Amino acid sequence: MAKKKVTKEKNSEKPIEETKLEVANCNSLEDNGIVPNQDDIEQRILTIRGKQVLIDRDLASLYGVTTKRLNEQVRRNIARFPERYRFQLTKKEVKEVVANCDRLKTLKFSTTEPFVFTEFGVSMLPSVLNSQKAIEISIRIIDAFVAMRRFMLQNATILTRIAHLEKHQIKTDEKIDQILDKIEDISPKPLPEQVFPTGCVWDAWAYISDLVRNAKQRIILIDNFVDDRVLSLFTKRANGVSATIHTRYNEQFLTDLKKHNTQYPEIEFIQLPHRNHDRFLIIDDKVYFIGASLKDIGTGLCAVAEMEIAPETILELLK
Repeated sequence: MAKKKVTKEKNSEKPIEETKLEVANCNSLEDNGIVPNQDDIEQRILTIRGKQVLIDRDLASLYGVTTKRLNEQVRRNIARFPERYRFQLTKKEVKEVVANCDRLKTLKFSTTEPFVFTEFGVSMLPSVLNSQKAIEISIRIIDAFVAMRRFMLQNATILTRIAHLEKHQIKTDEKIDQILDKIEDISPKPLPEQVFPTGCVWDAWAYISDLVRNAKQRIILIDNFVDDRVLSLFTKRANGVSATIHTRYNEQFLTDLKKHNTQYPEIEFIQLPHRNHDRFLIIDDKVYFIGASLKDIGTGLCAVAEMEIAPETILELLK
């Protein structure tokens, strides 16, 4: 259930309780000039400030008059319509009506906020509209108000349970978010240095995969020997993270890279100008020394260690 908020109406010291707007199947209605049956009238009823109401334009349509004439007749007899019979919506309430009901979306173009009528206000309208049709329509509308109130009373327990479940679900979602945040805080992060014994292929691959996933801006690999397994590894990077591979020219690798780049975010290839003995992996502003080519990491004893040197220093040495 939405929490109630107390605001003050313009030019008034009287507080107004604003509650969550409820609209039932309002978009299924059409203003076609035909008097709707009771079910159609019930679908026009909104719940605002904890009260069941009908908006002035819907009432005017039901009575077969213009909204302007309806409100003019009410103003001429304003003493018969205290606030508990008729009140004007706030700008915020109009936005909620428009957001919850496409049928009333034209309200957002209105220069003034519309009025709504409670059951008591509807019962007073025939006396100011002064027509037999107004009397007949008002009876139908009041019957619809009564039917809805009876439904609410008969199903109060069920509705209360639904509201309780919604409130409980919100609290559960908040607890789950807290648990997930806690798990993220205490989950192990990649260590700045790691040694992998011979045969620890999966552990080494998982470690490098975590480094790739944690990249925020860029990934740069410097490795003499690269194949499609490295391209597969780089697909684990987040959206928006650039990837560049400095390696030796290899026709098969370039073919694989071209096919990769037709489907996945591009990986840039830069040919190494000369042979390099060691391998380096740059993740954002960190440089990792890699003791083996990524495609073979873990097959033999190797180490991965974070270096204090700046990435740009390594990149300059490649030239």
